[in-house]
Amino acid sequence: MKKHLNIAMIGTGFIAKAHSNAFRQVGHFFDVPYELELKVLCGRNEAKRDAMAAQWGWAETTADWRDVVTRADIDIVDIATPNILHAPIAMAAAAAGKIVFCEKPLAMSLPEAERMAEAAAQLPNLVWFNYRRVPAVALAKRMIKEGRLGDIYHYRGVYLNESGNDPSKSATWRYRRDESGSGAMGDLLSHSLDLALYLNGPLSELTAMTHTFAAGRDVDDAAMLLACFENGSIGTFEATRYGVGSRNRNTFEIHGSCGMLGFNLEELNRLIYYDATEAPNLRAARNLMVTGPGHPYSENFWKPGHTIGYEHTFIATLGDFLLALSRDEVFHPNFEDAAAVQRLLQAVEASAGSRNWVRL
Repeated sequence: MKKHLNIAMIGTGFIAKAHSNAFRQVGHFFDVPYELELKVLCGRNEAKRDAMAAQWGWAETTADWRDVVTRADIDIVDIATPNILHAPIAMAAAAAGKIVFCEKPLAMSLPEAERMAEAAAQLPNLVWFNYRRVPAVALAKRMIKEGRLGDIYHYRGVYLNESGNDPSKSATWRYRRDESGSGAMGDLLSHSLDLALYLNGPLSELTAMTHTFAAGRDVDDAAMLLACFENGSIGTFEATRYGVGSRNRNTFEIHGSCGMLGFNLEELNRLIYYDATEAPNLRAARNLMVTGPGHPYSENFWKPGHTIGYEHTFIATLGDFLLALSRDEVFHPNFEDAAAVQRLLQAVEASAGSRNWVRL
């Protein structure tokens, strides 16, 4: 008989829908020994909260997260709120001994992130850096571990989004520093940096610049940086909300002595691979369709050639977490991993302010 885990989710926005869908779907794709109960949905806007609860099947609703995070019948607290609320909710949930899930970026600042990681260190926890679970990204990780790229020379991470070019967006919390902590850095660059840490390892130093295009806006609209990695490779990163013509273009390219890998989230079922060990007259970039057979998560989702979407990355993240939980294993990415990303974001901001290199 499967164990029941009751979830309280705080937040009713776009990302809360992605989480709700994963909670509903994970048991259909992963053989996990748990039944998830969508117990309580928390949000300030009553009409929006009640409509979402009805759509996704949340059993109860409430306006104040403090009412639910310490309840004895709640096992998991999922934080899908503006960044300013991540720390207080996570700290309260951790103090109550709950399993804690949190959206990225983990916190408003590095000290806050480090306190959160320490508070949750002895508890199962998850940060929704879901792009690690794109099958093509997971395959890239496997291929790098197999040595298919040889010695890594270059890592390029680019995240282009055009949302900042919409004047109406300025009224939302993501464009206010007192609620978000940062702009494109926390929203977009955090994903790129997490993937870089996952695929290419720690950074050793960086130099950065940030820029704000909209007059009067107090968060960064764009960030660019040069970096050195501990493995000897060098990297460049760019994240912008003014990448006009790109809706959600999260890409990386990795060049090594034996080959190259390239990925673009806008074509998330594809991975570009160049094998430099082949005979020169046969070398060419391969556009691999990463839907099986033998690819990550191909046994969980559809048959080879049948593509998956954005929502499956959340399902796979949750599936892997629940399997790790059942085996009493540490899951990644967790709060500690997200604090490492926050450490890099702080270094980016410090470098942009001083116009100097920052050692990590």
